Amino acid sequence: MMRWMLGAVMSLWFICPALAGNLDASAVNDAARPAKSPPSDKLNASVVKLQVLLDRAQFSPGEIDGKLGENAQKAVKAFAEQNGIVSDKTITPELWDKLNAASEGPVVVDYRITDADVKGPFLKELPAKLEDMKSLKALSYTSPLEELAEKFHMSADLLRTLNPAKSFDKAEETIVVANVAARRELPRIARLEVDKKNETLRAFDATDRLVAFYPASIGSPDRPTPQGTLKVTSTNDKPTYHYNPEYRFDSVKSRQPFEVKPGPNNPVGSYWIGLSAQGYGIHGTAEPDRVSKSASHGCVRLTNWDVRAIGENVKRGTPVVFLDAPTESSSKQQGKTPGRRALK
Repeated sequence: MMRWMLGAVMSLWFICPALAGNLDASAVNDAARPAKSPPSDKLNASVVKLQVLLDRAQFSPGEIDGKLGENAQKAVKAFAEQNGIVSDKTITPELWDKLNAASEGPVVVDYRITDADVKGPFLKELPAKLEDMKSLKALSYTSPLEELAEKFHMSADLLRTLNPAKSFDKAEETIVVANVAARRELPRIARLEVDKKNETLRAFDATDRLVAFYPASIGSPDRPTPQGTLKVTSTNDKPTYHYNPEYRFDSVKSRQPFEVKPGPNNPVGSYWIGLSAQGYGIHGTAEPDRVSKSASHGCVRLTNWDVRAIGENVKRGTPVVFLDAPTESSSKQQGKTPGRRALK
């Protein structure tokens, strides 16, 4: 990395890796704070670092893709608010320093692919229609690349970019991955809040301190997410998806109920948190890149790794408050009656 001699242009050095296509481990680990907001559609070494640091701090950017998109911006804003930092879309020095101080170690590291990573079985192709999934024995990953990307909370595109000419289906191959925790420990969660307007989920402890933040897909006007307050009733690793004809999905012709076997590409992902309204839950997804960018069928949809972090740290009976407007506090929502439509 060239270090500019002139102070007037020194603040721009951080964009060199992305512009030069040299997005490697050194560029990411040594990346400096962005002096201004990078384009939301361009890979950037500083943004990769930012997203990994946010993930470690429990302020999830969703899929780590190296782009300062809406989900990353939401996480930055939430982290700034929680830490009393004035910030809009600019990554301020205070925010950058705070994030870096919150964790240790390089943000990307070498990883040696294991036999388990490439063992499978893998699906040759994921069916486009829900009905075509019911005959499959498992909704597995479609490739080692997809499995490895999800394992490290990354997009497949970013994983490929960081590892040019590398093979992801060979054990013992060494690749560069995001240095994120395999299991994320949280303080005991006392309350979850689903913000329908901003499409986010927040977790609070008993002192009303925000302990985790996640982007989420929320129901649409014709298939709404509940109102008021529900409670967590169950958690389920590797859930089976149960289709009820009463859901009346436009793409499903079957008038009989059917099941879709578990797996990361199951319609509800690899983890399910049941809520106290029949058919409603917080769950994962087969499309982490679509979280908070497309509507759900009424439930709250997160990445598989984010919903697992909640599920492994939440107890039965924990209230889940659905906020209908950003100005409404959870206390104002307590008396509202939950919706009745049981859609995923």
